Amino acid sequence: MSYILPGNIDEVEFTVFDTETTGLEPESGDRIVEIAGIRIKGSKRISTFQSLINPGVPISQSAFRVNKITENMLKDAPLPKEILPKFLDFIRGSCLCSYNAVFDLGFLNNELKIIGESLSKEAPTIDILTMAKRLMPGLERYALWFVAESFGVKNKQEHRALSDVEMTLEVFERLSGILKSKGVSDFSNFLSLFGLNVAFSENIHNQKLAKIQEAIDLGVKLNIKYLSRSSAAVSLRDVVPKEIKKDRNNTYLVGHCCLRNEERTFRVDGILHIEII
Repeated sequence: MSYILPGNIDEVEFTVFDTETTGLEPESGDRIVEIAGIRIKGSKRISTFQSLINPGVPISQSAFRVNKITENMLKDAPLPKEILPKFLDFIRGSCLCSYNAVFDLGFLNNELKIIGESLSKEAPTIDILTMAKRLMPGLERYALWFVAESFGVKNKQEHRALSDVEMTLEVFERLSGILKSKGVSDFSNFLSLFGLNVAFSENIHNQKLAKIQEAIDLGVKLNIKYLSRSSAAVSLRDVVPKEIKKDRNNTYLVGHCCLRNEERTFRVDGILHIEII
């Protein structure tokens, strides 16, 4: 079944989640020992999930120094095959969010593979770390505790799954507020800017490229709404498109910017809205 993109961010159910692990490398045998999530819609909390997990492997000393989870705490905890299907039920139909989502998803996907399960390939996922970097450029550092502290969040990062989810959720809500203050409320833009789902991102990206190429072919202007990477400011620009350029990681619109009266380059993933004039 296809995942239907809601129009507005406030219409989306998000699950902010976190994992605690035996180490840093699932490909080397490290496993999840705790998982937690809070499911929200708008400003309303819908439900909470939290459980220790007994993976049957030792916890490294470096991991214990961070999360203080002992093997004795895990001896009576449920097995991955008991907990992870329940977590899949908990997140079903929501947009997953995590701070440094690549790390948590790497572990989650590894655990699901072990028990013969998997995340839906169509399920959207947002990286809150990417949100922080795009919406708070120039910050001294982007560790979760530092970003939270810069927002005045009082919680301390305890490196336990549920308490870290609480902190991450507060940061997510503050960052979402910044985005809304810039007039960005469309979920497809949200996903294009901060999402990890390749299928969704490519679809949105290709729609933008099609409009740019059409304007080039017709010799007409484009009106774009653009989020600057350097200042996180949102501006409206009339641009006479000249060409589409690509490098290894990004695609760019090159054209004459009527606002600045000069040739400018715009990253396509920063274009929030685009119309042919």
